[in-house]
Amino acid sequence: MALSFIYTTKPQLACIFNGGFIVYIENINDEFYMKLALDLASKTKGQTSINPNVGCVIVKDGRIVGMGAHLKRGEGHAEVNACKMAGDEAVGATAYVTLEPCSHFGKTPPCCDLLIEKGIKRVVIAALDPNPQVAGKGVKRLKEAGLDVITHVLSDESHALNEAFNKYILTKLPFVTMKTASTLDGKVATKTGSSQWISGPEARQEVHTMRHQHMGIMVGSGTIIKDNPSLSTRLEVDALQPRPIIIDSKLSISPNAKVLQLSAKQTIIVTTEQADAAKLKQLQQLGVTILVCGQADKVDLQLAMQRLGELEISSILLEGGGTLNGAMLELGLIDKVIIYYGMKIVGGHQSPSLFQFSGISSMNEAITLEQASVNVVGQDARITGYPSNRKFKFNSLL
Repeated sequence: MALSFIYTTKPQLACIFNGGFIVYIENINDEFYMKLALDLASKTKGQTSINPNVGCVIVKDGRIVGMGAHLKRGEGHAEVNACKMAGDEAVGATAYVTLEPCSHFGKTPPCCDLLIEKGIKRVVIAALDPNPQVAGKGVKRLKEAGLDVITHVLSDESHALNEAFNKYILTKLPFVTMKTASTLDGKVATKTGSSQWISGPEARQEVHTMRHQHMGIMVGSGTIIKDNPSLSTRLEVDALQPRPIIIDSKLSISPNAKVLQLSAKQTIIVTTEQADAAKLKQLQQLGVTILVCGQADKVDLQLAMQRLGELEISSILLEGGGTLNGAMLELGLIDKVIIYYGMKIVGGHQSPSLFQFSGISSMNEAITLEQASVNVVGQDARITGYPSNRKFKFNSLL
């Protein structure tokens, strides 16, 4: 069988063409093992509560001897799980960790002390921990103990994985990702209100994965009244369910709404002092958490974010209509935007649009999407980016 070498633009990869298949051979180096640690961490997204997603790989004499990820808040960190697998082979090994090992006592003991105790010789770290309780102290502790420490290996990838944690640990505010589907002419429904379905099944499957990965899912009362959604994650496998968060200034939704029938005790309704007292009491009796945010007839969304942060909700998937999307965007409360554009045009002067707010006067003042990317998902185009007017911007140089 003839083998042909195919050159690649990636210098770290060798590429062999064999019988119609292209085989990439990746050089084994620090990035190689860190990618594995990042992959381990990425698979736990959504299940660590307000904690970061962290992976750890332990390598000795050219062999992987231990792997682990942080699985649940209050339980062993990634380093703990990897060291358990490595056992005695951790002595003299290299540990690849996607986030700086903690140096303080929290719900678990410091991971720095564990790595030192287990005899780890070298530690490679993707990113420093922005948590003020750690923030460089872990690296200092390891170096003082005589370990060889290397930092910032694939740090951008680590920060991207933990963008919700990074914001929450520094501000105690949730990271808000706005997700919506739109026609090519910027409509989220037809002139009669029909919206099912703008996007295809592949895009909708991705959205359910996003729900699994977020602690809360936020909509306005109009969405509940019009569509009566369950606001649940529906995947082919067991999935985590985000807490439903409903913005309802006057408590206009019905106690018989599907979301309340399914998960009243997990539901949070954000309202105002204008809400009917009897309705408020009725909902509380169902087990609904009520947050009163604002005295007027509109919810104070900035206060709502603070209150939700106090409930330890570190990430929110915003699936609102144009009015809620527009209000959140105008206030700079949206951290990330994901828009699925279906290949459809519906027209209509009265058809609701993606964002409804007072608007920008001059084009040079327009809100732009930074770090924007475009991907094809089934028949749809997915655009992802970060609004330029967002209030929190993480310092990726940490």
